[in-house]
Amino acid sequence: MKRIGVFCSANENIRRSYFDRTTELGAYIGQRGHQLVFGGCNMGLMECIARAVKENGGTTLGIVPNKIEEYGAVSKYTDEIINVNSLGERKEKMTEVSDVIIALPGGLGTLDEIFSVVASTTIGYYDKKVILYNIEGFWDELISLLQDLQDRNFIRGRYTDFFLVATNLEQLKNII
Repeated sequence: MKRIGVFCSANENIRRSYFDRTTELGAYIGQRGHQLVFGGCNMGLMECIARAVKENGGTTLGIVPNKIEEYGAVSKYTDEIINVNSLGERKEKMTEVSDVIIALPGGLGTLDEIFSVVASTTIGYYDKKVILYNIEGFWDELISLLQDLQDRNFIRGRYTDFFLVATNLEQLKNII
């Protein structure tokens, strides 16, 4: 069993196709007997993937900041919860316990999470890559920015040393 960490949006008001691809990924994780590691929130893609994992026989580990609990926004699809005091602790714990890290479409929080993993990897705290699940080209602009940073020598090595990209579930399965 692998622990698959997923960073993603907690927003409900996003394209339906993001939910559809997230459901497919969750089904795959559950059917393979892997454990989902997620932010423990009951909104957006977070709730979507947790539900899909559970409905397909998998287990989930929610890393839940106290504020999420205070707001009553904890997913009912969590098998196990680890409470933390902040978003910083959440991303650190998620990174620490995950074997694989996938970034689904998301906003500022997701960007913060993936760049924390990569920055920590460049220094040597982790040896982990982030898989950008590039649904409908969601990550294209970020990939272009990373290429530009690399071209201008602001990234030591290549950005592909830290990020992998999958555009569909089959590619994602092969990476996992």
